[in-house]
Amino acid sequence: MSEKITPFDVAEHLKTDEDIKLFLKEAAETGSDKDFIHALNTAARAKGMTFVAQQAGVTRASLYKSLSDDGNPRFDTITKIVEALGCKLVVS
Repeated sequence: MSEKITPFDVAEHLKTDEDIKLFLKEAAETGSDKDFIHALNTAARAKGMTFVAQQAGVTRASLYKSLSDDGNPRFDTITKIVEALGCKLVVS
């Protein structure tokens, strides 16, 4: 009998705005800048790429490109995405 292994996708487990906030906070505190951008991608997929793009005032294609592994989003784009996810950037 063979076991079926399915890929794990964190986005499927981010059900609430609070889940997303805590996920992004952890990524910001413990990861690199690339890790945070990857976390933004995951959170945006959890919330819905179309919704996040609309809220951030960018196109869906631009959102995908900015948050891709090869993406290099501008700071203002990151800020818009964070706010679209119901969060804010804070320096402490």
